[in-house]
Amino acid sequence: LKEENASLRSKINKLQIFAETQADKMRKLERKLEENKIKEEKEAQDLEAMVQHVEQNLQLMTKRAVKAENNATKLKQENALLQVQLKNYKTENEALRSGQSASLAAVKQNADLALQNLLTVITNSRSSIKQLVSGAESLQLVADLLRSIDRVAEVPEDGQ
Repeated sequence: LKEENASLRSKINKLQIFAETQADKMRKLERKLEENKIKEEKEAQDLEAMVQHVEQNLQLMTKRAVKAENNATKLKQENALLQVQLKNYKTENEALRSGQSASLAAVKQNADLALQNLLTVITNSRSSIKQLVSGAESLQLVADLLRSIDRVAEVPEDGQ
């Protein structure tokens, strides 16, 4: 009976050691599982942040593309308008070269009239400039008089 008890105790000790070993392995595996969960959550968050960043970049690029397309459309319209204007200018230039002296005479007459008006404006502006200079000189004289009044006011009464 003693031997059987000793044998059973030995088996119980071995089973307890085995159970503790298994419990340690279980705890290690549970820790590893928890670490893996945390790592996966962090990776998922990083991945989500990256996806959001990519989406923001995509939206920005889309806006830029739309803006570029609108700009290209405007430039095409402006180019078409300029082509029409160029065609009109070429037609007008050819008409002027073909000897339409009446329009050339009108242009010369308009240039002469503009020259006369310009000369009148120059003459009037010279007169205005002279008046401004004269007014500035008068203001300078008034300023000098006001300065001298301050000096007279500063003279002590014993000096009279």
